[in-house]
Amino acid sequence: MKIATIIIRTLIGLLLLFASIGFFLKLMPEPTTTGDFKAFQIGLVASTYLMPLAKSIELLCGLSFVTGKYVTLANILILPITVNILFINFFLTPEGIPIALFMFIGNIFLIYRHWDNYKSLFAA
Repeated sequence: MKIATIIIRTLIGLLLLFASIGFFLKLMPEPTTTGDFKAFQIGLVASTYLMPLAKSIELLCGLSFVTGKYVTLANILILPITVNILFINFFLTPEGIPIALFMFIGNIFLIYRHWDNYKSLFAA
């Protein structure tokens, strides 16, 4: 189980690093979007702060997952972003569901594996 945890943590970390570094360094061309997703994306870009904030959190959590340091904190920080990625892909761009599911289920798996670190959050 420990090897699976390391593999999943590293894969998610690499995905997060790839997405965030690609965003900041403009390594990938902007994908062409249509319909509802285009309207959603225009709104995100118009906010001017939301995408850089999300990508900064992705970068920090990706580094955390790859290095294995502060993984408990990174799991909690990245959870809302993975939920949003899952819902965006589910409702607006269904072709991205496999990667979004992997990220979400992997995040839940990592939280489960580090559950002892979270127990005190739920104590009355």
